[in-house]
Amino acid sequence: MKEELLKKIENREIVVGVVGLGYVGLPLAVEKAKAGFKTIGFDVQEEKVKLVNEGHNYIGDVVDKDLKEIVEKGMLRATTDFTFIKDVDFIAICVPTPLDEHQQPDISYVQSSATAISKHLKKNTMVVLESTTYPGTTEELIKPILEEGSGLKCGEDFYLGFSPERVDPGNLLYKTKNTPKVVGAIGKDATEVIATMYRAVLGADIYEVSSPAVAEMEKILENTYRNINIGLVNELTMLCNKMGISMWEVVDAAKTKPYGFQAFYPGPGLGGHCIPLDPYYLDWKAREYGFHTSMIEASGMINDRMPEYCVERAEKILGKFYKSLNHSKILVLGVAYKNDIDDYRESPALRVIEVLQKEGAFVDFYDPWIPEYKYKGEKHKGIEKIDESIIQGYDLVIITAAHSNFDYEMIQTNAKFVFDTRNAMKNIKNRENIELL
Repeated sequence: MKEELLKKIENREIVVGVVGLGYVGLPLAVEKAKAGFKTIGFDVQEEKVKLVNEGHNYIGDVVDKDLKEIVEKGMLRATTDFTFIKDVDFIAICVPTPLDEHQQPDISYVQSSATAISKHLKKNTMVVLESTTYPGTTEELIKPILEEGSGLKCGEDFYLGFSPERVDPGNLLYKTKNTPKVVGAIGKDATEVIATMYRAVLGADIYEVSSPAVAEMEKILENTYRNINIGLVNELTMLCNKMGISMWEVVDAAKTKPYGFQAFYPGPGLGGHCIPLDPYYLDWKAREYGFHTSMIEASGMINDRMPEYCVERAEKILGKFYKSLNHSKILVLGVAYKNDIDDYRESPALRVIEVLQKEGAFVDFYDPWIPEYKYKGEKHKGIEKIDESIIQGYDLVIITAAHSNFDYEMIQTNAKFVFDTRNAMKNIKNRENIELL
């Protein structure tokens, strides 16, 4: 099996299957197809399948022209029919791994994908899980499902591994193609073959580890590291505010040290599908071993509280003008979880808006990237534009995403007051009506 697959990789004879055509799956499918491997994308959402087959892109990190070209050349097609799994030699599982309402890992998408794959899995196939999850998922969950459903044996009839996705929406430097990849598989042969497959597609280093569990833990470490450090900075931000010190200035001064320090900045909370969620996967798994991840729990509490803290700060700002939150008009600028993207998954801005409204404020939002969003089952529509007269009509403007296409000069000039939670207005000289988080 090893030699056959290595030869097929070298000759570009591998047919690739990508399960899940979202923020991770579609960019990966595009790169596989661009590298000369015929690719089939699998998704349960018919609308996504239709868009892909028409060459219409819906993911920011995919170049529209690239998608259209590979579809027209027949190198990429999409389907909801999992029977086509029988036609592929390499399968990447790129489905969501959210938390449920009890803050427990929801691996139902991974389970259902593995079950669907197992019914049509053929010999000499590589299966790789890319979805972020707790250490042990690949070997304890995926392997038994694939073996039982297919009647094949892992290591003898198919290879199984884990290679964590590394996608940073909106990053102009690092995309799927040039971001280093970690690969851990069950057995040395599986690791070698799967790593060789990624090397044939990506233009970055492929780092091999000894097992899927190491690769799974490595991914959790990446995001837990950021979660904890952001929690530290957010906590110190609250202290600095009491002390009359700018945490933004403190961090900028600290990062002048050329070693031993990496800059993290405060904000209204954590967003995206990784940093706010992934540490809870490790926290949940650790309980099986009677172990409590106290640093994860502490940083989680701090970061989860930031939207409420921002509302408290907004209330104090309004108090300077003898106003309360109740019946004040507030404009929130930016509901994306980071600047210059159309992704609002887990965005703290949504929670900020929710808490403001519960306190009786009249809240509008404007985001040129996100005209409307859905939160807790309800749709929320933003205002269509901002200008001088619109800005003048609000008691307070709160910036929760530092989009580069906001006219900050115009906003500062016309706003009664601005609460900047992202230091988006750092280049504005007149700061009489600006307060930083």
